[in-house]
Amino acid sequence: MPTVLLVEDERDIAELVRYHVEKAGMRYVHAGDGGSALRLARGDRPDVVVLDLMLPGLDGLEVCRQLRRDPVTRDLPIIMLTARGEEVDRVVGLELGADDYVVKPFSPRELVARIRAILRRAEPAERRAAGQTSGALHVDEARHAVMVHGQPIDLTAKEFGLLTALMRADGRVLSREQLLETVWGYANAAEIESRTVDVHVRRLRAKLGSEAQRVVTVKAIGYRFDGET
Repeated sequence: MPTVLLVEDERDIAELVRYHVEKAGMRYVHAGDGGSALRLARGDRPDVVVLDLMLPGLDGLEVCRQLRRDPVTRDLPIIMLTARGEEVDRVVGLELGADDYVVKPFSPRELVARIRAILRRAEPAERRAAGQTSGALHVDEARHAVMVHGQPIDLTAKEFGLLTALMRADGRVLSREQLLETVWGYANAAEIESRTVDVHVRRLRAKLGSEAQRVVTVKAIGYRFDGET
């Protein structure tokens, strides 16, 4: 379960982000000021930091600067939260080493999608290179390759994205809306019909053959990957 550290002094925003982060199956940690953020980042070792620039005490830019200077936290992915008119701060933040930014007011779903994208990019190269094997199914993300019983399977980009998203969830159920955000990149799932996911899952299963049963339908919710059977 990845850990998200939110650094935000506005309680309403913090509660909104907490709800959506936990709903997405991630652990939530909160800091209300820059000093607390640095202590939690060093002690709790989160997987990603969502950092507001306007903070009491140390501002977000200084927090970002110190995180990048510290050997313990220098590789920690950082997403900045900025006000709409703070273009200069966004540029400075990116120059200091922030990985991405989201402009307030923001969609919580978009923020979760950005967090997931950063977590995917931050995954160790060794793990991606090793790939994952379940029964006769082997997925090599680094080479974008899938094999069943040693035979290569030709998947489209969306089919491959669905398969890897479900495998990364480690048995957790992903809703159709979560899959639309993760695989299609839609911050607002209403922009595309959720049955699109069902169509692609059906095509994916047809190509997986004897390993199709690993993509399990969870009625009225979505799908999960069964790596045990």
